[in-house]
Amino acid sequence: MDRVALIEEIEMRVEDLPSRTAGLLRCLRREYSKRLQGAPAEEIVKIASALIANGRVPRFFGDELIASHPDALATLDRAKLELLGSAISSWDQVDCFANYLSGPAWREGYIESKAIAEWAQSTNRWWRRAALVSTVPLNVKARGGRGDARRTLRICKLLIDDRDETVVKALSWALRALAKRDSEAVRQFVGENELRLPALVLREVRHKLMTGRKNRVSP
Repeated sequence: MDRVALIEEIEMRVEDLPSRTAGLLRCLRREYSKRLQGAPAEEIVKIASALIANGRVPRFFGDELIASHPDALATLDRAKLELLGSAISSWDQVDCFANYLSGPAWREGYIESKAIAEWAQSTNRWWRRAALVSTVPLNVKARGGRGDARRTLRICKLLIDDRDETVVKALSWALRALAKRDSEAVRQFVGENELRLPALVLREVRHKLMTGRKNRVSP
């Protein structure tokens, strides 16, 4: 396989799409995932890393190439993840990275909780958000989550006093995702930390606990 030629081919095909809708991009990504299903896991990571670094295709294309390959995710250690996430600088980039890569890698034991906890204490708001969003795949069934109140609440507690908007909304998302699996653990956490939790988090999480639905404010 000529990696450089393949990367160039993908980038050109993305640029030639009539529009960059998520549907068209995902259809193209699935085509390449099928073509690359027999490729070595390390090669998939190198291709995805180059696509992300080059910035000519939406970030999720590279994240999903890794996430959809049976063995590629298992090759991701902390150093590789931090390299893949080194340029995250927006909500969508963070959330793709955390939902497709760091969260599943953490859930499956490929990285330690220490890494996520240290991200939670970063001076970079996007890495703090990534720490919280990484808890979502621990709990959401559709993302392979089996439920993990202990690890989720540890990260939530580290960021309970953070008032950056991107982090506050991620804290709400993390607690609401856990509420589907362990509502009692979330109810207890909210009760014990009512005076410290941001008003938005209290409102959204209580709404989730009461109705089972999220309110109109998105994560």
